[in-house]
This record gives sequence, structure tokens and C-alpha cells, in this order.
Amino acid sequence: MRITIERSNLLKSLNHVHRVVERRNTIPILSNVLLKADGQNLDMKATDLDLEITEATPASVEQSGATTVPAHLLYDIVRKLPDGSEVLLATSSDGGSMTVQSGRSKFSLQCLPESDFPDLTAGTFTHSFKLKATDLKMLIDRTQFAISTEETRYYLNGIFFHTIESKGELKLRAVATDGHRLARADVDAPSGSEGMPGIIIPRKTVGELQKLVDNPEVTVTVEVSDAKIRLTIGSIVMTSKLIDGTFPDYQRVIPTGNDKEMRVDCTTFAQAVDRVSTISSERGRAVKLALSEGQLMLTVNNPDSGSATEEVAVGYDTDAMEIGFNAKYLLDITAQLSGEEAIFLLADAGSPTLIRDTAGDDALYVLMPMRV
Repeated sequence: MRITIERSNLLKSLNHVHRVVERRNTIPILSNVLLKADGQNLDMKATDLDLEITEATPASVEQSGATTVPAHLLYDIVRKLPDGSEVLLATSSDGGSMTVQSGRSKFSLQCLPESDFPDLTAGTFTHSFKLKATDLKMLIDRTQFAISTEETRYYLNGIFFHTIESKGELKLRAVATDGHRLARADVDAPSGSEGMPGIIIPRKTVGELQKLVDNPEVTVTVEVSDAKIRLTIGSIVMTSKLIDGTFPDYQRVIPTGNDKEMRVDCTTFAQAVDRVSTISSERGRAVKLALSEGQLMLTVNNPDSGSATEEVAVGYDTDAMEIGFNAKYLLDITAQLSGEEAIFLLADAGSPTLIRDTAGDDALYVLMPMRV
């Protein structure tokens, strides 16, 4: 293999694929990126056996061929080369090493044969549809923070995507929960998604996807089966295994009878919560919300260091009540709201609270209270 490629193109593609590669690997080939030169392209592929990303990038191919080299090492080398430079990649005659040359810099990297590189065979996909990158990004951004990190409840370690009828229209819905909070977002279901299986996309895949859907102009092709998902974003193809488990019936925890409504300016509220929670020593310390007509009093008590209170004007005209929440969870949710006001629908101090946005996007959040 012998090719010349622009540094910026090589770096951009390596940036997309190398992140999949785990830094510590017991299987040497999984530390490598597969490089395949053919025609006028260089194809790159990286995998961790659960997730695979491939990308084609234009290159001047003198001699086609394929090899694998350490992914993070190649990325670090290319990153440190000067802007605007050309990079020559050439394998030795025995295929045991690859030269990376640019200007006066020359590196030699150990290769492993292409035949050893695993292929995440996709199998057949039962459903295929197209989704605007902005819609996919919105579904992920609004829900991703609520993914559980508890490995024992592995079926909560991802976002649950499914289609559902809501108010007479078919929606594509994303849901994530960790048992303390729940986030749900909807977009109109694209044609082709009807009847698709409900799928749980793993946390790592979600994180990579979030970085790849940064161009609002792009349309993403989504292919789904019971066990895998394949997403095509421009020249990038991402294939991932799905979490093999049953997502709980989240509808049961979304309260329907919460009749006490509080409206509050989102920014003012978030800043006030952030300020009073400074006093707490642990991240999860509860902040108490004491509601009375037109007014909200936020209080945090820390037996070790003192207490903090702050008053915020709110739209509220029902019975006075007190309720406690995890301050970090409140801030995570308010960070997702794009409207000026947040709407809190409350029942009592021991019941889950519903939080909605006034911006009109189809997202809602459920937060479990804490004892204070």
C-alpha cells in the first residue's frame, strides 16, 4: 500500500474512528485501525467488538492494499503534524511495518495483518428510514443525561428508541432513566420506522453518535434489526450491537394527576439552585423547595458548614408545599430546557414531579423527590 493524503482529511477521519478503540486492550488487533486503500479512497475502520465505525476519505492511491496500525498512536502522530501538510503512508514489502512521512518527519509503525481484523457482521436489517441530523441530535441531547451508569441494571445503560402513537400521530420516541429521573423526547416518526422493534442503544454508541451528528444539513440513514443498528452519516458508517434486554414500562412512572403548577424563569431558577447548592459538601445533597403564592424559597442545609437560602419569584397560586430534590439532577434537567420558562407539575412531597419546557418541543422530564 502506498498513498498520499491531506493531513486535514486524515485527521478528521481518524478523529471519528479512533475514539471507538479502547486504550487498554487484551486483544492486540483491537488497538488497531484498519486502513484500506482502493480506487481514490482510504477506508478506515475501528471496532471494540460492540461498536464499529468506518469512514471513507479521498486520497491519492499509488498502490492499493490494506493493513492495520495502532489507532491512538497514528492519531497522535497526525495531530502533531503541521497544518496543510501532505502525508505519505506506505507499507513495507513484507507488510510488517508502515511508514508515515510528512515533510522532514518520518515514523515507522508496527502493523498487524488485515486478515486478523474482526468484522462486525451486520446481518439483515428489518427497518430502514431517514432522519434529519437535527432531529436525531435533539432526541439524544434531551435524554442522554438520564442514562443509568449502574451496570447491574444493564437494560437502563442506554436510550430506548421506539415508535408510539401520541395524540393520534405516530412519533419516534427516545427515553432514558436511571430510576431517579426520566427524560422523554419525541419527533414525528419518519416513513419506514412504522412497526420497528423497540431498541436500546448503548451509552458508548450514544456518546459517539452525539459527536457525529454535528452537521445540521445532513440526513442520517438508520437501519434497525433486533440485535443491531447501522447509521450512515455522510461518509461515516456506524454499526453497533444493541442492549439485549427489556426496557421497563416507563409510562407507569409518568404522573398524570399532578395538579399543582409552578412556572419559573429557567435561567433564574438554575442559577439560584447552583448558588445555594454551593454550601453542600456532596454532589447529591438535597435542595428544599418551599412554595407559597408567587414565591419559591430554596434552602440547603449542611450540618458541617452552614446553610443557604434564596428567594425566587414564581407563578404559583395553589396550597403551600415543601419538596426536596437532588440539586445536580435539577440542574441537569434545566440545562436541557430551551424555553424561557420551566413548568413544574407537582402533587406532594413524596410523589414524582413532572417538568416541561415552554419552547414547545415534545420533551418531558420526571424527577423523584428526596427527603429533606
